[in-house]
Amino acid sequence: MSNRKAFPNYKLKSGWNALLPAREASPALGKNISVDVLIIGAGWTGISAAKRWRSLSPEAGIALIDASEIGEGNPGRNSGFLLEIALAEDANPDQIEKMNLGNRLTASTMAEILAEIDASGHKVDITKAGTYRAAASEVGLKSLQNYRAFLDTAGLEHESLNATALKSRIGSDFYQEGLYSPDCYLAQPAAAIRALASLLPESVQLFENTPALKLEQQLGGWLVQTPNGGVTARKLVLANNAFSKELGIGSSRLVAMHTYAALTPVLKKSVLDHLGSDESWGLLPTHRLGSTLRRTIDGRLMVRSMHSYEKEADQAMIIGELRHRLEKRFPQLPDFNFEHCWGGAVGFTLNGGQVWGEFKPGLYVSAGCNGGGTVKGTLLGKLLAEAAHGMKVPNVPKLFGQASWMPPEPFRKVGYKLATYVESHQGRHEL
Repeated sequence: MSNRKAFPNYKLKSGWNALLPAREASPALGKNISVDVLIIGAGWTGISAAKRWRSLSPEAGIALIDASEIGEGNPGRNSGFLLEIALAEDANPDQIEKMNLGNRLTASTMAEILAEIDASGHKVDITKAGTYRAAASEVGLKSLQNYRAFLDTAGLEHESLNATALKSRIGSDFYQEGLYSPDCYLAQPAAAIRALASLLPESVQLFENTPALKLEQQLGGWLVQTPNGGVTARKLVLANNAFSKELGIGSSRLVAMHTYAALTPVLKKSVLDHLGSDESWGLLPTHRLGSTLRRTIDGRLMVRSMHSYEKEADQAMIIGELRHRLEKRFPQLPDFNFEHCWGGAVGFTLNGGQVWGEFKPGLYVSAGCNGGGTVKGTLLGKLLAEAAHGMKVPNVPKLFGQASWMPPEPFRKVGYKLATYVESHQGRHEL
C-alpha cells in the first residue's frame, strides 16, 4: 500500500508542549526489527492499546512508533477537554439507553486516566472544572436545547445560565444563554499525555520521530517501512487517526480536518479581574464551526476555531482570525499578541461514526475521533486490544456509530467546501 503523506509534519509547534520543560525523546528506529505487535501512533489510543495488550499478553514483543514526539503530536495539540459524558453533537435523547452505556464506559475510563496520571508522579494541571456550552444565536440556542433535553433525560447534573449569569462566570457578554455541566476535566493535554506515556511498560519498545511510510501485508503478518528501518509484525494496530487513510485504511471514510488554537501570555491581574469569577474554565461551542475557549489556571486565555481541509492554512491568516474571534468575545482585553499558535489534524467522518475494528487479518484500526479522541480514544484503544484477544467487548459501531462512505476526490473536497460555506452562513453569529 502506497502513501502520500502518512504522517503529520506541522509547521507550528504545540503551544501546550512549549509551556513544559524540555523532554528527551526516545530514539528513532534505526534498524530492521521483528515484533509480535506493532502499534502506529503513541497518542491516547495507541498508548492505551499498548498497555492493555501487554496486560493480556505479557510475553508478546510490542513496539510503539510515532511520527512526532510525546506531547508535540496531536495528543498534545487538543484543547484539553476530557469529557465523562457524550459530546453535544453526539447527544440524542431518543437513544438514552445507548448513551447511558457510553457514558458509563467513558466515566470509568476517565477514572483510569486519573489513576494513571496520579501514579506517574508527573505534575499535571488537571481538574474537574466542568464545562460550559453557550449559544450566541437562534442556531446555537436550538442545539443547546437539544443537549439540555439529553441531560434531563439521562438524569445528568447541569445548570442553565442566562446571559447575565454566564457573563458573571466567564466575563463575556457574547452569548445569549449557556449551560454548565460538571462532568468534564480540564487538563494541560501535553502534560497529560507525557504522564500516560511515562507508564508504558519497559518491555514495550517506544520509537519517537519514526513515521510509518508504507505498510505491506505478508504471509503471517505485516511489514511497515519507516525512514531508517522496517518492522515486521504478526499483528498491526493503526492508532494514527486521520493518517491511517494515507496508509490505505479508511480512505473512503476519513478526512484530515485541521483546526487551530492560540494562547495568550499570562494576563495581568487587573485584566483577569474583568474576566468573570471563574479562575479556570472551558467553553464548547454549540455550533461545530464555533469557537472553543479556555481560561487556564495560570491566567491565560485560549481560543480554538477555524478549519481547513487536509492541510494547514496560512499562519498570518490563522493568527488574525483567532485574534478577531477572541476579541469579539472579550472586547475588554487590552492589546495583545498570542504567545503560541498551532494547528492539529482531526480525523473527521461524515456522520461522526468510527473507523474501528479488524479490517484485514491481523490489522486493527481505531480512527475517526471527530475531535473526541482523549477519553473516548483511550477507551477505544483498550477495547481494540481486547477484541484482538477474542474477548467480548461492547459493540463499538452500534455504540459510537460506524463511519459512513464519502465520495472520492475531487467531489469530496467540493462537498466539504460547499457544506462549510452553508454551515458558516447559517452559524455566522456563532463564529
